[in-house]
Amino acid sequence: MSSQHTRSRTRLRSAVLLAAGLLLPLPLLTGCGAGDDEAEGPAAPRDIAAVPRSKVADRGTLTWAVNALPATYNTFQADADQASQRVAGAVLPALFTLDGRGRPQRNPDYLASASVTQREPRQVVVYKLNPKAVWSNGAAITSADFEAQWKALRGKDSAYWTARNAGYDRIDRVERGANDQEVKVTFAKNCTDWPALFTPLYPRSVMGSGSAFNDSARKELKLAAGPFAVGGRDAKQGTLTLVRNPRWWGDRAKLDRLVLRAVPPEQRVAALASGKVDIAEITPGAAERITKANTPSKKDRSDKGRPGIIAPAGASPGASPGAARAEGRPDQGRVDGANKPAAADVTALRGLVVRRSLEPAYTQLALNGASGPLADERVRRAIARAVDRKAIAEYVLAPLGLPAQPLGSHVLVAGQQGYEDTSSAIGSVDPKAAQALLADAGWKAGHGAGPQKKAAGTAPVITSGVRAGGRPADDDDPDGTGPDDDPDGLDGLGDGPAGGPGIDGKGTLDTGDKAGASPARYKDGKKLTLRFVLPKGAGAEPLRAVGERIARQLDAIGVRTEVIKVDDASFFKDHIASGDFDLALYGWPTGAFPATDARPIFAKPQPAPDGSLIVEQNYTRVGTDQIDRLFDQASTELDADAAHDLMARADARIWAAAGSIPLYQRPELVGTRRTVVNAGAFGLASPRYQDIGYRR
Repeated sequence: MSSQHTRSRTRLRSAVLLAAGLLLPLPLLTGCGAGDDEAEGPAAPRDIAAVPRSKVADRGTLTWAVNALPATYNTFQADADQASQRVAGAVLPALFTLDGRGRPQRNPDYLASASVTQREPRQVVVYKLNPKAVWSNGAAITSADFEAQWKALRGKDSAYWTARNAGYDRIDRVERGANDQEVKVTFAKNCTDWPALFTPLYPRSVMGSGSAFNDSARKELKLAAGPFAVGGRDAKQGTLTLVRNPRWWGDRAKLDRLVLRAVPPEQRVAALASGKVDIAEITPGAAERITKANTPSKKDRSDKGRPGIIAPAGASPGASPGAARAEGRPDQGRVDGANKPAAADVTALRGLVVRRSLEPAYTQLALNGASGPLADERVRRAIARAVDRKAIAEYVLAPLGLPAQPLGSHVLVAGQQGYEDTSSAIGSVDPKAAQALLADAGWKAGHGAGPQKKAAGTAPVITSGVRAGGRPADDDDPDGTGPDDDPDGLDGLGDGPAGGPGIDGKGTLDTGDKAGASPARYKDGKKLTLRFVLPKGAGAEPLRAVGERIARQLDAIGVRTEVIKVDDASFFKDHIASGDFDLALYGWPTGAFPATDARPIFAKPQPAPDGSLIVEQNYTRVGTDQIDRLFDQASTELDADAAHDLMARADARIWAAAGSIPLYQRPELVGTRRTVVNAGAFGLASPRYQDIGYRR
């Protein structure tokens, strides 16, 4: 087993961030192409209480909950995390940002123009910088900063401990253009995702040497070139303060200070209620409690204004309720371990609101094709035909009031430019077709039944059966938290009307609470049983509930599962990355353009000279040479429409290989004080930090 995962370790921490943390509020921009005004909009628009800047108060401190303070301020290091990305978005240059439909747009604060000026014999891109753009020490942003970042990230110098170099490794040279405000980049190999480069842009003092790259931005970031700059960090209080950048030349930040505070997900309702934070990503259970607290009684509805919007007593623009409390220590409301305020604290939840959208990310069912029954493509395809993706999407998203369509792509989500549903390559849910595929692969119903053996391994094993009412067979484990402290943002989600059985017309598939198992299947006297690995923490209970529904769907075609619950800390490191699973649930973000960022997720594993298997981030170990060729072609295609077509063809082949089954786009639920504007559930868009603040 170890020989298969040795070469994935160098990227493991970054992969955990993407797959477990998944949902960075600042999407990693991966490319750009021609605009597509005819494209459909996102499945769910951003929900940020958008108002013009004239309606935002010119003062105030806003406190934003994060999982942890930044491990590093250098987002190109392997241990960069969600908070690292948020800081970079507020304090460093972003040459391109994403609009509300997820389309990359040139950022005029930094670029007067950026374009491909030559395609043959080599691609040349010329950036014309905003002449006002300077670092916070007054030094101009120049080609020297671009050149230093290229040399640090191109992958030719092992002194730089980088997490990724995609795109930078295609550059031949970076040089000064016609003047100090012009940067000329010449590529050795075409790069369709060239707008992804140099975002964020670091000063050459951070990128100029291996030692500076590795260490200078871990604990501090001395220079800024955004609306904010890094201020004080208080490890004891768990806060990092960003302050207005006095050298900023763009629209002045509305907030005096933006504070990041480390708050575990299970404590966020209490933190919002007490004023400890003003905005926080929350779970569905927390969202429901906030919504109920802000829904007036029938009597209140008759003589008050809009239901669910109740102004807090003494509220004033630009002032956090916790700001006057000494040393950031707010009054502690009575809150239990389930993130549920006591009755006396319900009043404190009034004045909060829940913002809702869908993130540029999805949850998938991963099938490990390295060995065992799933090494046979027919078995993987049978699993894919048995899973009712629509019923699962409805189960997860419909109770949240969000569009509940299953995702049709591995590389983009609905609304992103170039999105195309290519799931027809695998076919719709069809239990009879799934059973035929199993029979063709030699797995016969009821043949060779004999004594069952317990699955190997020390992890706790439960069957795929359920208690009455659809509860998982073992759902009362209170320990730990999910791999991202809430692996799917579904804490508190229970069975509801959307969780009923799914019927496709060709065969009945039980996806709800009723038993519907078909006879087990056997081959050469061995029963077809798959190990379904899931994290066991309390925060992962909803993910396990989805897993149990999938297990019941597989029961309907005679495939048995053993749900193995493992410690959250070891879920990725010891199981997903190492290949110690048959089935698993985790997810990936989708960038604006996938040709660069999605490739390592679906690249065919390659043997290394030492006998190990280089899997990059393809933890399913399923890939083909044709998929790799299509990714390579798309990554060099400078015509946006042609690149989209190549990606759609690659995606269809990923579906056909059946190593990954996208289930649903991830929900984004954010609790905020209702006076907070231009912030909340950003959906496909990048935040514009200088516009965030409090309503006048």
